[in-house]
Amino acid sequence: MRLRDLLLALLVVIVWGSNFVVMKVGLRGIPPLMFCTLRFGFAAFPLVLLLRPPSAPWRKVAGWGLAQFAVQFGLLLTSLKLGMSAGLASLVMQLQAFFTIALAWLVLHERARPVQLLGGAIALGGMGLVAWNLHQGTSLAGLVLLIAGAMSWAVANVLSKRLGPTHAVALAGWGSLVAVPPLLALSLLLEGPAADWHALRAMDTLSWLVVAFQSYPATLFGFGVWAMLMRRYPAAQIAPFTLLVPVSGMLAATLVLHEPLQSWKLGAAALVLVGLGLNQWPALRQRLRARREAAA
Repeated sequence: MRLRDLLLALLVVIVWGSNFVVMKVGLRGIPPLMFCTLRFGFAAFPLVLLLRPPSAPWRKVAGWGLAQFAVQFGLLLTSLKLGMSAGLASLVMQLQAFFTIALAWLVLHERARPVQLLGGAIALGGMGLVAWNLHQGTSLAGLVLLIAGAMSWAVANVLSKRLGPTHAVALAGWGSLVAVPPLLALSLLLEGPAADWHALRAMDTLSWLVVAFQSYPATLFGFGVWAMLMRRYPAAQIAPFTLLVPVSGMLAATLVLHEPLQSWKLGAAALVLVGLGLNQWPALRQRLRARREAAA
């Protein structure tokens, strides 16, 4: 994996980890489906007026946008509204890494190497340590929605590998456009026009800043880069990076909200980093070998 791509993947993880806290703040005054509609509406406009649609077939772009944005985040934000904690949500959503590896094996016939599976198991152990130490109450319905959202993300990851070469930001912008109509329709149907209108009128500066963070760093940058990396590398090499998202979120909460950094958090972070290191080792070893052969 190229150093630039590795740094981009880590930057995306940092943005997404912080984003769970941001989403929880935004949901204090905005219904979840309307929140999603605003997020992807602002991500789409005016970008779609400035950039051409991706070169991939439109049905593939639409399928990716629905799975990656409309379904995944509709389910995720609804689960947060039902009472799921941001920390637990950030953990459960990372099941997508394992769903992605399984789907890539079934659909694309990509096979993970044993050392990558071992790395994934160690990183999953770090996630288990996080889950063991989370004491917030959970909602069964919210948990089911999160697992379904993680599966939708995995489907989007596999779809992105079939898009072919395309402009990453244009893909994120036009994919966001696809997500707006179904999200808006569901918001009007389930949350009601009166509740949506009241929430829009009550939005303050912080609420609009939350929407802006959701739309631009988290959506256009984050998912644009993520789709590019998924196309460029095997799914088993890229998907496990998201196991760093809960760790990133906990560290961000410590720095910004001054939450305590207990020893179990450091232990979980260490397990995830070791697991990711093992996951990336085959590609790193291949690059080192190629450099030695070129030097010889």
